[in-house]
Amino acid sequence: QVQLVESGGGLVQAGGSLRLSCAASGSISSVPTMGWYRQAPGKQRELVATITSVGSTNYVDSMKGRSTISRDNAKNTVYLEINRLKPEATAVYYCNADVLRVSTIAPVNFWGQGTQVTVSS
Repeated sequence: QVQLVESGGGLVQAGGSLRLSCAASGSISSVPTMGWYRQAPGKQRELVATITSVGSTNYVDSMKGRSTISRDNAKNTVYLEINRLKPEATAVYYCNADVLRVSTIAPVNFWGQGTQVTVSS
């Protein structure tokens, strides 16, 4: 089985920064794509950013210029650094990954359990 474990959430003041981490573990051959989504109270889950194994990135427009996604392929870990945080960034942030498991031929999508980020004004 594969697990995605997030860390780095918490309470931060507006204007501050934080760095989220997500490590994939288990019977993994490769992780073609990793990313972050978020779900604010009363809203649908939305994409924040994704990154491929070769470093191609994609950001939702609202996060361009204030966030950076990166990854360590050797550790199957993805990071999300968010700067100049605003209260509207308060949400549960979820890690997501397409994982190719050992002895399989097609990647499967997995979700982490989520980590709460609260931005105080």
